[in-house]
Amino acid sequence: MVKSREDNQSAQAPDQQDFESALAQLEALVARMESGALPLEQALQAYEQGVELAQLCQRKLDLAQEQVSVLQGNLLRPLSGDEAEGES
Repeated sequence: MVKSREDNQSAQAPDQQDFESALAQLEALVARMESGALPLEQALQAYEQGVELAQLCQRKLDLAQEQVSVLQGNLLRPLSGDEAEGES
């Protein structure tokens, strides 16, 4: 049996997937579920996998938000007198 790209991505450890591939996989799952063509058992499995992908995406977004906050905290602080004079 030949595995599809989607199967290969889902076989990866969840945290090894990047945000974009996890989101693309989630969107593909949603489209399959919305088509109404999945039997009940497959739809339940797809839903379960979708929840895991959504949680992964949320963790990745939370981490990115933390990184942005740290960067903003370091870059958007007022300059002290010594630092301001050194940049002239």
